[in-house]
Amino acid sequence: MNDLHNLSSRFRYDGNGSKARIGLIFMASSVVMESEMWAMAAEGVAVHTTRIKLPKVTVEGIEEMMNAPELEQAARLLGSAPIDVLCFGGTSASFLHGTAYDHALIKKLKSWAPGPKITTASTATLAALAEVKAGPVVLATPYVDGVHARAIRFLEENGHKVLKHKNLGIDTDQALAEVPIERVYDMVMEIDHPDATAVFISCTNFWSVGAIEALEAALGKPVISAVQASFWHCLEVSGVNGAKPGYGRLFNKRIAPAEVHDG
Repeated sequence: MNDLHNLSSRFRYDGNGSKARIGLIFMASSVVMESEMWAMAAEGVAVHTTRIKLPKVTVEGIEEMMNAPELEQAARLLGSAPIDVLCFGGTSASFLHGTAYDHALIKKLKSWAPGPKITTASTATLAALAEVKAGPVVLATPYVDGVHARAIRFLEENGHKVLKHKNLGIDTDQALAEVPIERVYDMVMEIDHPDATAVFISCTNFWSVGAIEALEAALGKPVISAVQASFWHCLEVSGVNGAKPGYGRLFNKRIAPAEVHDG
């Protein structure tokens, strides 16, 4: 046994999901969510992705994606892997037609992938807002007006009055990820409201997590992003403390203990 321990202490960390394996259904043309999840993931948490095609970031384009047979195929493929939780990584796609639609999506995903626990970016967002005891919020999104309006409706039907908001009107998926994080920071600072109890940054292809700690320090309130909330909720439903420090007060209870390595 000592020989095995001495041998393993010489190995480098290889990304093994020994604590939790997160399965992610993500948009084929997107790049942000996987990168940000890996950035937040402590040793022992792994992210495994299956992709589906998003024609355009409009109400019609999102509906086309959600009605395509590839969604079921993606869930079944991902569910065949030994994952602990499956996350549908589309915020607008899960809130598009309200809370009941999001719940129905979870039910469908569960029928296609019965093994892992299931969450969506929208379900995770509501859970994260509840975790930080948020009431009224401000909202920042990159969406076109029609999708942005659905985001406001979703938040308000779940008890989070949107006091101030701003959107960028972007309708192509790759362009979402081209918005620099400095612009996201400035956008949030512009829409802060004294009565807002939290900030929500929507969209999983919109860089944000690297600015959350700086925003919370500047605003003195919790900042929740769709990617951050999704990763946190995956840890939460898995019962795993698997986040690195530095990504917002949402993770206060889910920071991984410091790893100790033998020299």
